[in-house]
Amino acid sequence: MSEASEPQLHYLEYYEDFLAKVRQLSRQVQQGAWQPEFVIGLGRGGLVPAVYISHQLSLPMLSIDHSSKIPGFADELLAKVAAMSAEGTRMLFVDDINDTGGTIDYIRGQLSQGGCDHGNLRFAVVINNKSSKVEVDVWADMIDRADDKRWFVFPWESVGSRDSIVDEALSVPERLA
Repeated sequence: MSEASEPQLHYLEYYEDFLAKVRQLSRQVQQGAWQPEFVIGLGRGGLVPAVYISHQLSLPMLSIDHSSKIPGFADELLAKVAAMSAEGTRMLFVDDINDTGGTIDYIRGQLSQGGCDHGNLRFAVVINNKSSKVEVDVWADMIDRADDKRWFVFPWESVGSRDSIVDEALSVPERLA
C-alpha cells in the first residue's frame, strides 16, 4: 500500500479529552426534559462511552453487539428492547460515531420492526457527521464528512496494531473518499 493511499488516522488518545466529551453528553442528557431509564451501548465502539455515561447518570446499562455481524444475534436483543420501549421504558442508545448512519439506521429499522415506541428512544454519539443519512439526538463533536476525511481512532481502538486500524479504515472507502 502506498503512503498516498493510506487513510489519515486521527488518534483520540487523550483520556481527559474523551472524558470531557462523555461528561458533555451526560450533561446534555441530564439537562433535557426527556430522561432515560437505561443506557444501551452499541458494540463495539459505543460500549466504552456507554459505560461511562451509565455511571455518570447512575443508570443501568445494556449492550447490543451489532458489530459482530453474527446473523440474528443483535436482532433478538433489539426485539426485546423494542418491546420494552413499547411498554414505556425510555432508552438512550450510545455509539462512538454517527458516520454514514448505517448502524443507527439499521438499529432503528430493527426496533421499528419490533414495534418500538420511538418516543422512548434517543441516540447519542461522541462524534456526529452532519452529512450522515440519519440524525442523532445528542453529540459532543460535529464533523462534516463532505470535508473531513480523517479516520477517527478512539482510545480503545488505539491498542490495536496500526495495520489492523488501516485495514479497518480501508474496508469502508466511501467514508474516506
